[in-house]
Amino acid sequence: MSTTAELLRGAAELFPDEVVTQAHVRHLELPRGAGRFALITLDNGLDHTKPTTFGPQSLANLDAAIDQVEREAADGSVVGVGITGKPFIFAVGADLKGVELLKRREDALAIGKGGHDVFKRLSALAVPTFAYYNGAAMGGGVEVGLHCAYRTVSAAVPAFSLPEVFLGLVPGWGGCALLPNLIGADRAVTVIVENSLNQNKQLKGKQVHELGIADAVFEGADFLEQSLIWTASVLKGELAVVRPEIDRGEAWDRAVERGRFIADSKVHGAAPAAYRALDIIAAARSGDLQKGFDAEDAALADLIMGGELRAGIYAFNLVQKRAKRPAGAPDKSLARPVGKVGVVGAGLMASQLALLFARRLEVPVVLTDIDQERVDKGVGYVHGEIDKLLLKGRVNQDKANRLKALVTGSLEKATAFADADFVIEAVFEEMGVKQQVFAEVEAVVPEHAILATNTSSLSVSEMASKLKHPERVVGFHFFNPVAILPLLEIVRGERTDEASLATAFGVSKKLKKTAVLVKDAPAFVVNRVLTRFLGEVLRSIDEGTPVEVADRALAPLGLPMSPIVLLELVGPAVAHHVAGTLSAAFPDRFGVSENLGRVVEAGKRNLYTYDSGKPELDPEVAALFQVGDTVLTEEQVRDRALDAIAQEVRLMLDEGVVAEAQDIDLCLITGAGWPFHLGGITPYLDREGVSERVNGKRFLEPGVASVPE
Repeated sequence: MSTTAELLRGAAELFPDEVVTQAHVRHLELPRGAGRFALITLDNGLDHTKPTTFGPQSLANLDAAIDQVEREAADGSVVGVGITGKPFIFAVGADLKGVELLKRREDALAIGKGGHDVFKRLSALAVPTFAYYNGAAMGGGVEVGLHCAYRTVSAAVPAFSLPEVFLGLVPGWGGCALLPNLIGADRAVTVIVENSLNQNKQLKGKQVHELGIADAVFEGADFLEQSLIWTASVLKGELAVVRPEIDRGEAWDRAVERGRFIADSKVHGAAPAAYRALDIIAAARSGDLQKGFDAEDAALADLIMGGELRAGIYAFNLVQKRAKRPAGAPDKSLARPVGKVGVVGAGLMASQLALLFARRLEVPVVLTDIDQERVDKGVGYVHGEIDKLLLKGRVNQDKANRLKALVTGSLEKATAFADADFVIEAVFEEMGVKQQVFAEVEAVVPEHAILATNTSSLSVSEMASKLKHPERVVGFHFFNPVAILPLLEIVRGERTDEASLATAFGVSKKLKKTAVLVKDAPAFVVNRVLTRFLGEVLRSIDEGTPVEVADRALAPLGLPMSPIVLLELVGPAVAHHVAGTLSAAFPDRFGVSENLGRVVEAGKRNLYTYDSGKPELDPEVAALFQVGDTVLTEEQVRDRALDAIAQEVRLMLDEGVVAEAQDIDLCLITGAGWPFHLGGITPYLDREGVSERVNGKRFLEPGVASVPE
């Protein structure tokens, strides 16, 4: 049987580039004569921008620190042991770079077992143990504290979570077994499953205390000092920590069922992590922790060797790293300052843009439209949204007043835009209308001003072709709802110059958007992929496949919504228009559904009714449909849609629409909400053999978003 040290030594050899965390032991006298105390501080020697993680060598260092305090606890030289982190960071869990390198299940099992073996020693010490969550704590960082007898948390902690399910893992170092036994199954399901699947929602320090994870909460300024005073009171018997009794009856079953409902609604059975976590939580009711830890080890090993986790880590790295350094972006020193923004149009999209520019850039923003009523409505919308932010406590009264003062409206472009540095149009999606708008704007703006278009599918080059200065026109395509979806497709027209492009990227960064540089090609990236796959689903319906069968076809992917629900969100008219644009450009691959045309002509916004509580085809829509007699199965529709996506993505890469497959995946994750377990889409197409079936080769090298060979 391998010892923990041997397990960790073997794992460390697989991961030579680990950023190693030290576990420093220091001794101090607790207040009011409570005795000598050992405090372990986790620190990787870097500032807070490089959070502390647990790789194999880091776990070995903590193991060695526990060797020391174990001896001291046994001989009575310390009355207690605490663990805390460096400034602003407690610890953020396992080092995912090491997980990516693992090729064998036994190595994955060693990582799980090694973490358990080290952390368990804290609960086995001869003296009480305390975790002081002084800063960000995630995954294994949270779990090491759960192995302690007591916990305090700083009110200043900005992020506290067990995010493993979000990535495709389970909390595998005690989280699934310990947390429900500490705070009850329902609250544990919220933290482990619901928050994870809700875009990796983070808890703040006070919420950690309210949930019962921490026994006390203190302000950040003197957090450790107050925690030590509290510790002294506990050790002297002056303060009894009372925790509510855990309901191990029907409430436990209901909590697990609630978790399964959440998992089904989010991933539709397409990713295993949430279900494995719920199985362990369900079994944890017995309170047999070792059995729970063994189940965590097995789940961790299985999931680490699965494609969903590798795709999840790949997706996480795209969002955390590639998104911050957009491929092909010009030198940022070329960017011009933007001190005033103009928005042409005052409809819903334009108003959302005005709000975003005002909040993030904090510069004057002026909306224009064809009549005063529309202008007033647009400005009123922005002011109303700022009032909502005030009510939610997101801004204070002074900030709300300043933001409102920044957003104004005007009917006169000449006066509104005379000193604007950046003007974006969000008018009707028709080339002639947009060319006319740009001609009017160019006549009144300063020579340095950027002209941006929020077009979703039209040619930026053609839009700029009749201007005197087409080099300052750039595509700036946002996704709806603007406040939620991070993606911004920045489109370089044929004559867009470097300074205009650099300014666009500079503005995007201030807007806190994920910018991806795309070529001026029909519908750019997201809408081209979505329209192609939606087109195949609609074609199968037009040929005779029942709507409900075609709509269920993509469910095994775990997409955020079904094709028909997506169509309703986009709007049938918009989807039909984009399909027309792409059909004109690529008639051999993109069709225009006559049935969808009839829906648009009839003015229908939705294909489904929800009167019965579940989606059913609207009888009025059904009456409009004219279909053939070819009925496909769900699997046939799915194969057709996936083959089409694989073909389209390969063509987009061959055309140079983006730099690499990674950019298409990043676009689908941040612009369409496609899940991490798909890695966007190309890892899934590779994993399922679709890429090779359609294109004769994979999109990504083996080992990228997959288990290394």
